[in-house]
Amino acid sequence: MRIMISADMEGATGVTYTQDVIPGTEQWQRMRRLFTSDVNACIAGLHDGGATSVFVNEAHSSQRNLLLEDLDSRAAMLTGRHKPLSMMQGIDTGVDGVVFLGYHTGAGVDGVLAHTYLENSITGVWLDGTHAGEGRLNAAMAAEHGVPVLLVTGDDKTCDDANEYVPDARVVSVKECVSRYAAICLPPARTAELIRAQAAASMEQAGRRTGQPAPHRIEVQFDATHLAHAAAVVPTVDLIDVRRVGFDAPTMTEAMKTFKVVTAIAAGAVEGIYG
Repeated sequence: MRIMISADMEGATGVTYTQDVIPGTEQWQRMRRLFTSDVNACIAGLHDGGATSVFVNEAHSSQRNLLLEDLDSRAAMLTGRHKPLSMMQGIDTGVDGVVFLGYHTGAGVDGVLAHTYLENSITGVWLDGTHAGEGRLNAAMAAEHGVPVLLVTGDDKTCDDANEYVPDARVVSVKECVSRYAAICLPPARTAELIRAQAAASMEQAGRRTGQPAPHRIEVQFDATHLAHAAAVVPTVDLIDVRRVGFDAPTMTEAMKTFKVVTAIAAGAVEGIYG
């Protein structure tokens, strides 16, 4: 059984604040160790449950945050940016399950460092009419490739969200959300135990399914009108309200590629503190 881990950082043990996840800061250096600890606990648990190979796709920001020198030697890691499928690069390589580790809730809802792709310019994303964060979007892509989501880790709000879009997956809450920048955190020794145990148990759900390619619609709402106008320049993307764009795609994979372009265009249109 070959399992993929899509590893984000905002939902990692101890992370509560901007400086925890911004590359180059002192706090980021500290949290890299905790992030790597979460990943290693997951790798160990997956092997406990019968995985024969684990592949880690580092999915946060610069995508150069995990400490390779401290990574469990049984795993391999994809690090670095500009991957065609971004957070889900590798989902199309015949893996038997995927773990969403260190995930967070989406833009427009409660949760520690909640956002969807862009940290503060997107106020909401909808997939086929349902509010969607990165977890729901990525789960839809996984389903298209016949890959079950085995485990989701993050704060309690993230786990509640996961229970809705992947009800058969295991969840581990490593912290309890108090506000966007505060949480009641469990120490890494305890979260490692929880993650390892649930990763092992989640292997019961591992195994390829029949893929479900289908058309999808994504709508994105921004916090400023000029960002929506910028995104609407992308072919197939329509301006449907002053701050909202939408587009249709024949598959979820194509939808996420377009979404990636939309977010990149919008990010490039942000001008200093005025956004």
